[in-house]
Amino acid sequence: MKHWNFRLKLGVSMLGIFIILGFIVPFFYQGNPIEWGTYLKNLKPSKDHLFGTTNLGQDTFWLLAKSIQNSFIIGIIVAFFATLIGVLLGLWAGFRGGFIDRLITIMTDSFIVIPSLPILILLGSLMQGKASLFMISFVLILFNWPWPARQLRSMALSLSERDFISTAIFSGQNTLKIIVKEIFPFVAGWSVANFVNTILVAIGSESGLAVIGMSSNEKATLGTMIYWANQHQAMLSERWWWIGSPVAAICLIFISLFLVMTGYQQYSALRRGK
Repeated sequence: MKHWNFRLKLGVSMLGIFIILGFIVPFFYQGNPIEWGTYLKNLKPSKDHLFGTTNLGQDTFWLLAKSIQNSFIIGIIVAFFATLIGVLLGLWAGFRGGFIDRLITIMTDSFIVIPSLPILILLGSLMQGKASLFMISFVLILFNWPWPARQLRSMALSLSERDFISTAIFSGQNTLKIIVKEIFPFVAGWSVANFVNTILVAIGSESGLAVIGMSSNEKATLGTMIYWANQHQAMLSERWWWIGSPVAAICLIFISLFLVMTGYQQYSALRRGK
């Protein structure tokens, strides 16, 4: 913590609040926060209902906590697998070269040029607003792994010319062991920053789809909260606690992830300098 900059500290603190809200707070609620008609409709914020209730008879605070949880789960799943696949394929291509490098490069460039948004909208249309979060996560992984793969390929090309890599090759180490033990430590910091950035991208993509009704409207996410609030005219009827809480949560989560990502990059640069 000694060398952490203010940006990283602030980002981690903000992110920690949302993680507590999304993954610890829901355990204190016994019912199902997305169930309709649980409470009286359109109650204003009070000590019993911190953010009031929705037009569907849901407690807005508990619904928000569950929505944050599901949005983070989507973001973490997409970020983990997209980063893992991208890092392994990118380092493999850059280190091995030849046919494997050309094959992975063609795959990477092909997925990069294909726009993901129309594919996601088409999927949502075919599933009629009932696309599972797993399906949405799978498509997001499919279109997010090429970016780290492309970046890390170029890093691996440079690192593969180093003397310690030649020593590892002549000592008989296999390709996977060299990639994991010799090359990955040099790109670990960048991989962490990409992981955080991909969480941001995944949450933003799912929220955008949900707002236009193309995500899983039967699940609680920050995007579906906004969708149902719009469907029931929450803004026109000035029920700000319903539509405002998920919008504010998305903005603050994005800010916290951005601060963590840029703050960690500064922290890593400082450590490398020393």
